Amino acid sequence: MSHFLDLIRDHRGGQADLIARLGALAADPEAAGTSPGTMIRHLDALAFRLDGGGAPDLAAQAYDLAARLAGRDDGRWALAAAEARLRDLCARGRFAEADPVVARLRAADANRLRPRVMEDLIDRAWLLELRGEAEASVQCYRLALDLNGGAPGLVSRDGDPLAKKIKNLRRLQLDALIEAGDFDAAVALHETTRRLIGAGPLACYDMVAAASLAGRPGIDYAELRPPRPIQAPELKFTEPPPPLTSEPGDLEAPSQYLAFVDGCHAFPRSNLVVKDGHLIYDLAAHPRRRDVLLQDGVNPDQIVMAAFGERRALVEVPEDSLSIEAGLSMFGLQSRNYGHWFCEFVPRMLAYNDPRCPDGIPLCIDDHMPATHEEVVRLLDTRDRPIIKLPPRPVAFGRLGLAPVPAFFPFEMRPGQRVYDTIWPADILVDLRTRILDSARARGALSGRTGRRLFISRKAFAQRQLVNEVEIAEALRPHGFEVITPETMTFLEQVEAFHAADIIVGSSSSALTNGLFCRPDCRILGLIHANLSFNFRGYTSFIEAGGARITFLRGATTNEDGHAFHANYRVSPQAVTAALANLAPAPRAGHVADPAARLASESPPAPPPADASLFRRVIRALPFANRADS
Repeated sequence: MSHFLDLIRDHRGGQADLIARLGALAADPEAAGTSPGTMIRHLDALAFRLDGGGAPDLAAQAYDLAARLAGRDDGRWALAAAEARLRDLCARGRFAEADPVVARLRAADANRLRPRVMEDLIDRAWLLELRGEAEASVQCYRLALDLNGGAPGLVSRDGDPLAKKIKNLRRLQLDALIEAGDFDAAVALHETTRRLIGAGPLACYDMVAAASLAGRPGIDYAELRPPRPIQAPELKFTEPPPPLTSEPGDLEAPSQYLAFVDGCHAFPRSNLVVKDGHLIYDLAAHPRRRDVLLQDGVNPDQIVMAAFGERRALVEVPEDSLSIEAGLSMFGLQSRNYGHWFCEFVPRMLAYNDPRCPDGIPLCIDDHMPATHEEVVRLLDTRDRPIIKLPPRPVAFGRLGLAPVPAFFPFEMRPGQRVYDTIWPADILVDLRTRILDSARARGALSGRTGRRLFISRKAFAQRQLVNEVEIAEALRPHGFEVITPETMTFLEQVEAFHAADIIVGSSSSALTNGLFCRPDCRILGLIHANLSFNFRGYTSFIEAGGARITFLRGATTNEDGHAFHANYRVSPQAVTAALANLAPAPRAGHVADPAARLASESPPAPPPADASLFRRVIRALPFANRADS
């Protein structure tokens, strides 16, 4: 008679009591009235029932009994117990107790079971993440990584590597703790998982502007230009002025300075510079700090982890740094992007050309920049400085030269804040334009040609696409427009093309900032989507500092996935040709059109004779006027 089976079948007490009584019987097979093999089968069935009934902890105990009865053949039951126990511990949030269980499941005899357990953990982590339970989600992802021996290859249900997922969830938690002012708790929390994500420890720094450290040991600071007024740009649209939703930028330019910081750490691809207990970062220390989202340590290409409060920040302490005796900073967040490069980084060269900046100090750039960026640096450099390309590793500088962005230029505003439309100071841009055009002329790169009509292609880019670009290009071709793709050209070729142009049509994107190099009589038609928060003032103030004039034609937005500024859009060819007709000066009275003078579709306009009058050049520049030489 099987007392063991009778107990399972007839027991009326709690399930935990049943497991305890079965354990006592299993210790005495003679009293149990059945063989160990039979008891194992009954325990297997019981464990299955308990697990299905929502009691994986009791199921694990039943499997443990089966393993004890199996003796040397306990592998199957021991693994089943470990798997059930892991699920139970995760469900109860007792993650610290799960580490020994994971160690058991890392054994060789678990090779077949382990992939399923890892997938279960990832599923659980994903559901917890969707429910906003960040810590529990992190722990489940952590256990899955541990089960996999820390090796790469595991991805979350939304396609992120688990280490990246843990890092992103930790960032949310760090931000919440910093918002509450609990920096110590944030440092301790990061410490629990930093090795999984390959990060160093965090330290707390006071965020300061470079000017606030002037006169302190190890800091040399010189003001090159004091604060000064900026002229508000005059925006032009092909429609009645639309009600823009952005915030107009400040009309006072900040001080321009040259600073040297001794004994500091910097991080290529970010703007962070730390010295002693200070994070030297003008944007982070700006009075508008609370309205700005700082992206250092957040963007995908960042090599440093950072989180920011209003006055203090947590920054990853570098554990493995390059060492450079001295350098001038031309690296930072979004340095690879041509528009950011020209607005934020290129103006620094004016400070580094200043007599107060010593000779011989290398210029330091990010190594992932396109070749055109280095070309710009060499054109602007008046001191023949060496260039160091920095890999994505922290750098310990013996001495680092810094210069500021010419205006307050937040990368992103906090949710609920209006987009900040930076207005750029013309004096800086005029100096840059003069230096670049003089250098280009000295190298024989400016042909002196005029009259080109350019349509700027953006087909190579996935963001802010003009979806009917080919249609627009075909509509413009009969009027003498040539299509150019600036990203395939050297920087000097771009400068020459824009300087030779009378009319330019193109998407309002980074390439259009080359409008700074146009001649003052050039007219630009900037195409853009319908978003009313776009930085129209930024483009206008930057381009028109060189004398060209830009008018915006807003099209119809077709795809708003992602950032609003990068939406794709469509513009009708008729709207473009009508806009160009309105941009042109009126033709001379009595001028007779000559169809034979229209250029072939593939041919750009010929340069005017050297003795052509200004009046004749204006007539030649008309978009649709025929070009008789009367």
